[in-house]
Amino acid sequence: MSVVIPCYNYANFLPEAVLSVISQVGANTQVIIVDDASTDNSLSVAQSLAAAHPEVVVLSNASNRGPVRTFNYGLEHATGEYLVRLDADDLLTPGSLRRAIDVCQVHPEVGLVYGHPVHFSGSSRPAARQQVKGWALWSGMDWVEERCRAGVNVITSPEVLMRMSIVRQVGGQRDLPHGHDMEMWLRIASVSDVAFIRGADQAWHRDHAQSLSARKVNDAVDLAERAKVFETLFSWMTSPADRVAKMRSLTDKALFDGGLKSLRVQLQLGVPDVQGFTQMISVVQGLNLNENQRAVLASVQAAWQVPRNSMLKAIPVFFHRAGRRIIWEYRQRHWRSFGVY
Repeated sequence: MSVVIPCYNYANFLPEAVLSVISQVGANTQVIIVDDASTDNSLSVAQSLAAAHPEVVVLSNASNRGPVRTFNYGLEHATGEYLVRLDADDLLTPGSLRRAIDVCQVHPEVGLVYGHPVHFSGSSRPAARQQVKGWALWSGMDWVEERCRAGVNVITSPEVLMRMSIVRQVGGQRDLPHGHDMEMWLRIASVSDVAFIRGADQAWHRDHAQSLSARKVNDAVDLAERAKVFETLFSWMTSPADRVAKMRSLTDKALFDGGLKSLRVQLQLGVPDVQGFTQMISVVQGLNLNENQRAVLASVQAAWQVPRNSMLKAIPVFFHRAGRRIIWEYRQRHWRSFGVY
């Protein structure tokens, strides 16, 4: 079992992340810390951990190479039957590796196992559920198709365990700024089945201002990055052409609908973010649109030019926000239980 921990300026978090791995019961772990030319004392902290724990190996980059190349460098040295990518500011929950390995041993066709991550901030972590209620299993291509239909990711990152033989088959992460994790999950699922562990929490994900996930990207950048993820996936896939064509069509619709929803929210709420609105228009225009979608987009652009009376929009805005809140809460409950929205 190999756990690769890329680390850049996370000296204060690194010991806790490593301890969460080496304290796992029922899994023999190889921990590979890869320091990405940190400017704090991350490398010395990593070396101290390796000196104290023989299962810990430390690699270091001579210059900063970014999270993708840093992870792939660690992957080159991983020798375990299974693989976890753990950011140095996140942690595994007790028993998470054993729970995921159990799924893989019962279902050799599964190449990716994930579960529910608990998000937290500060130094106090919420209690993690450890009782498994069951496993949700998908044909990998069916799972990919559902991601295409939704157009969004359902995985944070530390809650994933991968079968190494499948990783060797598909390769490491692609050099995508914000979607490298998502693209790799999809690529693995396109050649193997997927499982979700129900009931137990598989990782703690730390939310803080310095994290990669907290580096703000607006809706337009997020949409553009997801479009790159799917295009990278489709360019790689060798599945039957008709199914790939169907997935492309589903993705095109999902991405357009997501961009259109963001634009309409700005219109309904009267948000004076001219730059964000025009940026989103530009991103949506760059998608693979049909004639009808281009006409709808043009009507939204025209509506942006029409003055909006704040008194007239007060009631629809209230119902819009209330409806979105209800839908969001339902989706969150479903994701927590089944791993999909």
